[in-house]
Amino acid sequence: MEELEGTVLSGESFEPIRGRVVVDGGSIEAVEETATASRDIILPAFVNAHTHLGDSVAKEAAVGLSLEDAVAPPDSLKHRRLAAADRSELVTAMRRTLRFLHRTGTTTCLDFRESGVAGARALREAARPVAVDPFIFGSGDEAVLEVADGYGASGANDDDFTAERAAARERGVPFAIHAGEPDATDIHPALDLDPDLLVHMVHAEGEHLERVADQSVPVAVCPRANEVLGVGRPPVRDLLDHTTVALGTDNVMLNPPAMFREMAWTAKQFDVTAREVLRMATVNGADVVGLDCGLVAPGRRAALIVLDGGSDNLAGFDDPVRAVVRRATALDIDRVLR
Repeated sequence: MEELEGTVLSGESFEPIRGRVVVDGGSIEAVEETATASRDIILPAFVNAHTHLGDSVAKEAAVGLSLEDAVAPPDSLKHRRLAAADRSELVTAMRRTLRFLHRTGTTTCLDFRESGVAGARALREAARPVAVDPFIFGSGDEAVLEVADGYGASGANDDDFTAERAAARERGVPFAIHAGEPDATDIHPALDLDPDLLVHMVHAEGEHLERVADQSVPVAVCPRANEVLGVGRPPVRDLLDHTTVALGTDNVMLNPPAMFREMAWTAKQFDVTAREVLRMATVNGADVVGLDCGLVAPGRRAALIVLDGGSDNLAGFDDPVRAVVRRATALDIDRVLR
């Protein structure tokens, strides 16, 4: 049993309380108000709701390239670099990124893994010694579901994913698909597949938002990657008003998978509250795939970040939730628990 003391961002509302978190057997046993002198801030570890960890073999290789030239299947720079990387190089690169995820406060990521069964197995190998649990959305044909945790489709305009969607439903695992990134033409076809998660939705309009709400489809947004690729800005406020929205960092080749950076950017660029952004970075991503992390609450898995609230960066903060979302960095982390 272990006790963590300080300002706890507790429960569904991240209400700050002065107290302690009791951890036992990998789960949160209790969250209790009590007198404490600790300046630590305790919050849920991040769930990065959209990554492409395979891109770790080509960091910053696509500077200045368009979406089509940088990452679009099948012939973009990203896919050429993935094809050229041998397994050892790929596993080592992904493992380094997973270690970075842990050091910067992420203990779970929802990863779209290219290269079919071999790609999913390579990510399993990369994650084995690291304290991060990748939820693998595999690619290729339905055989990948023997290894992956779900199916991740590139986009409804790229291929016919009817068989893969049916296979995911038969196995009871989530089906996710990119939609609305370069334009809106693939959004309705993606929604026709009745997905469990849409990614990007940069060009979502009213008719798409109504369908998203009617079908209760959550959306993962990646604002910094959209900015780098010049495809536009997702309508984050409108999406939040219609469905569950989670936050991801997208391609490692474009941006480091740093959730503090993604939260600060989102909080300062969009009409959202700090609490909404923290939910996007934690429990919303967990709930999309049915994970028991993402909140500091009894019964939840003990995936936690402990920040030094007295650091030179955070000392004197007015509101702990705003400080975490808009100001904190990885340098303020004392400890990441998983």
